[in-house]
Amino acid sequence: MRFFDFREELNKDTRFVVFGIPWDYLTSSDLPNSSIAPGKIRNITNDIGYTTELGFHIPNFQAVDVGDIKIEPTDVELNLTTIDNFLKKLYNQNEEIIPVMIGGDHFCTYPVVKVVGDQLEKKEEFGVLIFDSHLDFYQEWDKGVYSHATISHRIYDLEYVNNKNLLIVGTRDIDIEEFNLASSENIKYLNAYHIIDGLDYYIDSIKEFFKKSNIKSLYVSIDIDALDPSIAPGTGYAIPGGFSYRDIWKILKEITEYFNIVGFDLVEVAPNLDLENKMTCILAAKLIVEFMYFIRSNNL
Repeated sequence: MRFFDFREELNKDTRFVVFGIPWDYLTSSDLPNSSIAPGKIRNITNDIGYTTELGFHIPNFQAVDVGDIKIEPTDVELNLTTIDNFLKKLYNQNEEIIPVMIGGDHFCTYPVVKVVGDQLEKKEEFGVLIFDSHLDFYQEWDKGVYSHATISHRIYDLEYVNNKNLLIVGTRDIDIEEFNLASSENIKYLNAYHIIDGLDYYIDSIKEFFKKSNIKSLYVSIDIDALDPSIAPGTGYAIPGGFSYRDIWKILKEITEYFNIVGFDLVEVAPNLDLENKMTCILAAKLIVEFMYFIRSNNL
């Protein structure tokens, strides 16, 4: 099963390329099994209607699903090279594509952001927006510098990323060590509780952050635990106080009106922890396809 039964072959007209990274070796808990999420999220689309909420017919997307990247679970350096080569090959076929990655744990985001950023000509106009209940800004964790708990720091270490173009939103579970690290580097994050000041305020805060730095192109990473676990229970880190589906739906809709989305991902879904009705996988599939529609509508 492919994502919403998209075709498999990329061509010069392709806009979106969906692919999976079935890798969770660098998670910090044995409880979730996010490596199976790409397949489970694809499969659930067989049971979802083929129009977006605003009435677009999903089969009309210029989109392909090229399957999963082949992963060697414990060989980190090999996987980084494999992901790098995989994405570069896609760009060599069509440099205008928008990669859509389904993880896997959050570390899967790092090599994707790196390739997307590396291939951009105007790197000074590039920004990264991360939805997450955690900062994930440790310098090292567990197995070393590569971990889903260090992902934001690894992105920050890229030469074209800094505290003016990296923003983390939805945070509500921050440890002292990463709090101190983020403070020392003046990393900007927007805690989830600010949603009580109003969703428009929250959205405006995101837009203003990037507009101050003249950012025009965004990569967006969505950790499923940014949403409240009452609606997305299938995750290894169920932290209360997250976004509703409609909150994040509106945020994604509005940022596409101001920024060119050059790639995005959705990570950390743990199907083995989901409810029997698979509500987290359904939510993930809906968010992905709705975001694709917003991007299509504003970047024709």
